[in-house]
Amino acid sequence: MFTTRELQDEIIRLKKENDVCILAHAYQSHDIWEVADYVGDSYGLSQQAAKATQKTVLMCGVRFMAETVKILSPEKKVLLSNPNAGCPMAEQMDVELISQVKEMNPGYTVVAYINTTSELKTICDVCVTSSSAVQIVKNIENKNILFIPDCNLGHWVAEQVPEKNIKLLQGGCPTHVRMSVKDVEAARKAHPDALLLVHPECLPEVTAKADYKGSTTGIMDYAKNSNAKEFIIGTENSIVQHLQFACPDKKFYPLSKDCVCHNMKLTTLGDVYDCVKGIGGEEIELSDEIREKAKRCIDTMLTLGQ
Repeated sequence: MFTTRELQDEIIRLKKENDVCILAHAYQSHDIWEVADYVGDSYGLSQQAAKATQKTVLMCGVRFMAETVKILSPEKKVLLSNPNAGCPMAEQMDVELISQVKEMNPGYTVVAYINTTSELKTICDVCVTSSSAVQIVKNIENKNILFIPDCNLGHWVAEQVPEKNIKLLQGGCPTHVRMSVKDVEAARKAHPDALLLVHPECLPEVTAKADYKGSTTGIMDYAKNSNAKEFIIGTENSIVQHLQFACPDKKFYPLSKDCVCHNMKLTTLGDVYDCVKGIGGEEIELSDEIREKAKRCIDTMLTLGQ
């Protein structure tokens, strides 16, 4: 029988012994953060994996994130910590649907949020992250943009890039859309001195009421660097706990108790232990054709994001 600390120590020993790099997405629990080599958002983690010296990479997150790691590090063995951890938003749209939409909208540049499958990326023109979306859309020469899959993030981008004709489809993050204006009103009433920080995957009417809108990393950096002492957090509720560890002198409150990503919560410290022992997780494999075509979408993101 292990305590949490003993299990963490054993994971740290085994990952060194078996040459494993552990990546933990920001929405993972704090006990997993503490054994990770890198913590961050999905694309930032895949970049760290590409630089890592280890031959095996363990993604503690969801499937599309592990796929992005494999796209950028095809020579490495890439494991997804829990095979059932998917992303409802990434699974909302497929190649067949978007191919049909492209036929109906000839001449549009297809912009795919990084939260998409590797297969879908193969027919898109450029990827974006929540932190890079505005800059990249501004830098696209074409005026006509088809933004997929998140219509809420796309709406936020469209507000900041009014010179573009941005077409949206009805898709998005089921976790972030659980938060409502009523939640904002209740949280403001309960914590009148707190600043509201939200992710742009939230509904537009929620985002409009925020003191800060940005990516998960942006929210955390804003809270850490702000002189304010109280914050309402409008993104996955694990961020409340992480910020409580990072800033014990400040107060953090969830915008909604229901903003929980059940797919992110599937991964446990026990899963991580099994993976570094070599008896858990799922190895991610992509065909050369899918990997190379999907990578072009990501490479274009890097070019336009400079």
